[in-house]
Amino acid sequence: MHQATWLLYERMTSTPSVLVAGDTLIDLVPTAAGPPSTELKYEPSFGGSAANVAVGLARLGQPPLLWTRLATDDFGSALKRELIDSAIPDKYLIADSTAQTTLAVVTHDETGDRSFGFYRGAGPNTRLQRGVVSDTDLEMTTWVHTTGVTLSVEPSRSSTLELQRRATKKTTVSLDPNWRPEMWESADTFAAVIRGALTHVDVVKATPEDFSAAGFDTSDHKRLCRRVSEYGPHTVLLTLGQRGAICYGTENSPVSGVTTHSGYDVAVQDTTGAGDVFSAGFIAGMSNGETDPYTLLSIANAAGAATTTQPGAVTALTGVETIEDIHGPLPWATGEWSPNRFNVSESDDQNDNTPNDLVFRFGPNPWSAESVLKRRIELPAVRTEMRYL
Repeated sequence: MHQATWLLYERMTSTPSVLVAGDTLIDLVPTAAGPPSTELKYEPSFGGSAANVAVGLARLGQPPLLWTRLATDDFGSALKRELIDSAIPDKYLIADSTAQTTLAVVTHDETGDRSFGFYRGAGPNTRLQRGVVSDTDLEMTTWVHTTGVTLSVEPSRSSTLELQRRATKKTTVSLDPNWRPEMWESADTFAAVIRGALTHVDVVKATPEDFSAAGFDTSDHKRLCRRVSEYGPHTVLLTLGQRGAICYGTENSPVSGVTTHSGYDVAVQDTTGAGDVFSAGFIAGMSNGETDPYTLLSIANAAGAATTTQPGAVTALTGVETIEDIHGPLPWATGEWSPNRFNVSESDDQNDNTPNDLVFRFGPNPWSAESVLKRRIELPAVRTEMRYL
């Protein structure tokens, strides 16, 4: 028996390491800037704050589990096909035969910035049910991402909060409040719910507008981040549009301190989904072992910037290369670097290059409760394209 050190070049396909929970919908994207008009043409496009994060992760090479509800109408079927085509497992893509797909009518100003009008009624994303995500899957994840869209109305609100409470005991939990006034009964309700949710959140990503709606003073960004962290999160990501982003980490955060990145200069067509894909970039970087906050912000900003170069939330994000065109090479995408190094016990039989089982030693993952995670898996659960270091 001898030991060999390997690099896992493609991820395990048995259980994704990230779970995203929340909404999936259709964005109706206008072909020109200006207020809604009968003269404008609208193109249906994939959307939803949670779904955009999930597809962003998939196109960064890390397809997550996605817990969402999908209507069985034509739009819902199209959304499901897009998710499946993006290699997102269908385990938690819950069919809702009595709902209609939520529509978001997008309006652009001359700079490409957007606003929304929502038509959801009792849409599928208002009906998330408690206890759907199993404890087993939560045990296997390193990150759970949630969104304020499903916190806006019952029963999805209670179901999302219940998931956060269970997940925070097992893994890293993040939240994007996503302030959408049309979805909430009042700004006071939004502030109360979001502040309460922060108790069970490790990482919060938001805009100054989100935090202002939640009742925080946004006049000083560093003071704002520190104040938000006092409610529970050890890491606060403040996105500032074309001015970049700030990462604030407490002493309990793997990215402690205050770090800024000024963003990238791109030709903006549509900012829809930019914040969601920013989250995907940050999560993908952390999940691949990156802990330098400046590098994480640069990846996240590049991901967000890439999405703005075409109309639609994830239309421009066709793969890792669209981000690398802005950022430069992403280490995990080239196969040159990975934190997932492990020892493999090979068979004594030199004619048999396939061991019956492998013991992987993952880590260190600074976001998990344990610094090193050991898993024992069967060989068929792994894509076997591996390389010697």
